[in-house]
Amino acid sequence: MILLAIAFAVAMPCRAEIAPTADADFEAQQAEARRSFREHIVPFFKAYCTECHGDKRMKGGLTFSPAIKNPGNAAASKKWKKAIANVRAHDMPPDDADAQPTEEERQKFLEWMNGIKYLSQKDPGPFVIRRLTKVEYGNTLRDLFGVDPKIAEDLPDEVAGEGYLNTLSALQSEQFLGIANEVLRQVMAPQGKPPTAVQKRLFGDPPAPGADLRAEAGKVARSLARSAYRRPASDAEVEVLLGVYDLARKNKLEHQAALGLVLKAVLVSPQFLFITPAKEAAPGQTMLPLDDYQLASRLSYLLWATMPDAELAALADAGKLREPAILKAQVKRLLKDARSRALFDGFGSHWLGLGALEDQTFDPAKFPQMTAEMRKAMYDEARLFFESIVWENRSVVSFIDSDYTFLNETLAALYGMEKSVSGAEMRKVKLTDANRGGILGMPGILATTSFPNRTSPVRRGVWVLEQVLGEHIPSAPPNVPALEKQDNKTVANLTLRQRTELHRTDATCANCHKILDPIGFGLENFDAIGRWRDKDDAGGAIDAAGELPGGKLFSTPKELKGIIAARSGDLARNFTQRLLAYALCRQLEGYDEIVVERMMETIAKDGYRMQTLIAEVVTSYPFVNYRTQDPAAPTSKPNAK
Repeated sequence: MILLAIAFAVAMPCRAEIAPTADADFEAQQAEARRSFREHIVPFFKAYCTECHGDKRMKGGLTFSPAIKNPGNAAASKKWKKAIANVRAHDMPPDDADAQPTEEERQKFLEWMNGIKYLSQKDPGPFVIRRLTKVEYGNTLRDLFGVDPKIAEDLPDEVAGEGYLNTLSALQSEQFLGIANEVLRQVMAPQGKPPTAVQKRLFGDPPAPGADLRAEAGKVARSLARSAYRRPASDAEVEVLLGVYDLARKNKLEHQAALGLVLKAVLVSPQFLFITPAKEAAPGQTMLPLDDYQLASRLSYLLWATMPDAELAALADAGKLREPAILKAQVKRLLKDARSRALFDGFGSHWLGLGALEDQTFDPAKFPQMTAEMRKAMYDEARLFFESIVWENRSVVSFIDSDYTFLNETLAALYGMEKSVSGAEMRKVKLTDANRGGILGMPGILATTSFPNRTSPVRRGVWVLEQVLGEHIPSAPPNVPALEKQDNKTVANLTLRQRTELHRTDATCANCHKILDPIGFGLENFDAIGRWRDKDDAGGAIDAAGELPGGKLFSTPKELKGIIAARSGDLARNFTQRLLAYALCRQLEGYDEIVVERMMETIAKDGYRMQTLIAEVVTSYPFVNYRTQDPAAPTSKPNAK
């Protein structure tokens, strides 16, 4: 552990500054937001909310008083979102409240709340110093040393939202040290044997007789650190590594073996295990640009889940990566590379909810088709579909309204296309059934939104509204019985739709279910693993008809898809918000919403095409800038990547 302690001895470095520019439009919008908040929003809350959620009463543990006093605060933003969702769903005020807003008042309130984001101060948010994920760590070792990324497979999986990105336990330290030992075993020749090709690349030619070995070690240490730290090492960091070299030499190790210990120190250092800033911020600096090295790493780990390649590193060395045209060109280059699969594995699969598919339980008697091969094919279908939209620069609307997918023989059976698709290889297939196509008719997604033995219209409705359209659905009220706990005699002759609609007889459930249920039942022709059917499990005819707010009627999955695809702005905004949050490793709040608003203007002009959307995220204000962290302030809770 002495080596580990030495490797962690150098304090993490930081940054450089630019002065924030005045934004006249933003200031005008902020002034209007203050006026609207004072004249309209505060009176609404006093009339309909503070009786139960004020200073005197905190029903459900919620009070709006602090938010009203400081409406631009990040904590207030979460309360505003909750208020918007409940007012929109007619959940609040409750039906038994003395005062009820009119429908016109509700709509006016929702319109006013659209501008509340402008009460936030201009702020790119902190740069989250985070540990490499298991996948990123394995990929980085592969690119540095040519080892199999599976070398990291015994590391524990990260748990989303648990703060793993900026922590390192004693057990993990030991695991990283063990992996570093295994890397050395694979890349270094045994003592007395000729050096391996990787060893020569890392350490260079053996020093000439009479050479200053410590000086030569310094050159190697600086070179190793430049690659592994993803930025030039400071003199102090190089001296720490040379301290390891000196210790090894005092213990009679030869030059090459001592360099091996230097390499090990690099691999267990925080500068390698964490994505760290490059320079310390000067006193008084607050809003700063990322330096080119931070930007290169942030971009590379976002799109490739690995370290910057030689081209990105060279641009960072030249100080050119921050130029918008160059940065956008690099986005396109990285997206064309096969390594951009990482964008789906890290972001896309979690957005769609497919991360749970591998371990999700299905009734083996009812669904014997759900084998490991079927689950893999379901995942690969979604991945290849996602990649095609990105690589071909299609509109984000294509996620809903497409006439193709990717199938192999196993998955084709669920589509009823087993006669036309054979073999284990996934291939692009043209779809003739307009009810299929896009993520709403994709078996893997339909399966993850089902129960082990049946479909769940509610789960599917929530998934579409939240994951696809970006709406917030209030939590279900307590003590509402599940369908399985309904009185069997009462529901014996009812279809699943009729049983689910019993929830709507409860006033506390009706407001949400009148929005959720039509969407879920619009997909009810697909069974729990995504096969088409005309009757439900009880033998009743499927009724997929429904009505959405605004009087939009549908009777088939095809018509439902058309209604959702028409909400292109909502689709693109939701995708953009989720991708930006993933890229920043934190939740969006405050000024981020204004950034998204402005990004949408550019994205909309290009028809919501994916590469434009991704480029806007990468060139956005919070992606290329950061706020220095106040030592007294709590750190932002990161999102798991």
